[in-house]
Amino acid sequence: MDMYAITAEHPLLGILRNVPLEKTIDYADAAVRGGVAFFEVALNSPHALEQITLLRKHFGDRCLVGGGTAITTERCRTAVDAGAQFLLTPGTPVDVLEYCAKNDIALLPGVLTPTDVAVSLEYGFKTMKLFPAGSMPMSYLKDLKGPFDDTHYMAIGGVNPQNIRQFFDAGYLSVGLASSLMPKDAVAANDWETCEAYVRDLVSRIG
Repeated sequence: MDMYAITAEHPLLGILRNVPLEKTIDYADAAVRGGVAFFEVALNSPHALEQITLLRKHFGDRCLVGGGTAITTERCRTAVDAGAQFLLTPGTPVDVLEYCAKNDIALLPGVLTPTDVAVSLEYGFKTMKLFPAGSMPMSYLKDLKGPFDDTHYMAIGGVNPQNIRQFFDAGYLSVGLASSLMPKDAVAANDWETCEAYVRDLVSRIG
């Protein structure tokens, strides 16, 4: 249910938000070749459920595929039915936290404030997604972990190739990238070799 082990093993989450359906497999394949095997499909994107199913079928056990923006229990249910192996939220909707805890669904709840963290802990989720991480000073995580020392965080929002290393240096367990995962012009041109190299460079900046 808690995602510490998964996020520790996969420090970079590739977020598919509004990726055209016909590019889904090529896009993810380029990321995998670049060193990423951990994906979120934003559930408020067109064809999100179909993309989750496609990715699970194509990659099998080679990748982990989850559903993001899981802000309602209905979205949670349909995402899991489509094959999502974990879920993410942008906040802490109590009904979603309760639903995932009750059904033993792996979840990264989105937090920003100490109150958000306390709510997540109440339902047994110690590993969380801090969003929008890029809007906060790098010292914020250390301050947040002061009273919540047994918690871990993925940074999402504002992470890019220039600052990715700073998040790990600040104590984040992992990061997630959406629009910064690959260059838009290369994706538009189906230049997957360039995309692969771009992702590989991102991964090298983490280590």
